[in-house]
Amino acid sequence: MITSYLSKRLKSFGYAFQGIRTLVTTQPHAQLHLLATIVVVTAGIRVGLRRWEWVAIMLCIGMVWMAEALNTALEFLADEVTLEQRERIGKAKDVAAAGVLIVATLSVVVALLVFRNHLG
Repeated sequence: MITSYLSKRLKSFGYAFQGIRTLVTTQPHAQLHLLATIVVVTAGIRVGLRRWEWVAIMLCIGMVWMAEALNTALEFLADEVTLEQRERIGKAKDVAAAGVLIVATLSVVVALLVFRNHLG
C-alpha cells in the first residue's frame, strides 16, 4: 500500500518535470525567464546577496515562473477548445498574459532595489 502511494507520488513529480520541459521548450517567454533567472542568480552569487535578499529574489523568480506556467496552461486549454478567434477566449488569454507582465515588472523593481546596494 505504501509502495503504491510512493510510486504514484513519484510519477506525479515526473509529470511536473515534463510540464517544466514543455514550458521551456515551447514558450519563447519562458526561455527569456530562464535566461533572466540564470543572470540574476549568477549576479546574486557574485555580489554576495544576504539571506533576506535571496528570499526576495527567489520569491520573485518563483512567482514569475508560476505565472508563466499558468498562462501557458490556459493558452493550451483555450487552443484545445477552439483555434478560431473568440472574444472571451482572447480576453482570458490577455488577462493571463497581463498577470505574467505584472509579476515580471514587479520582480524587476525588486531586483533593482536589492542589487542597487551592491552595485554602487
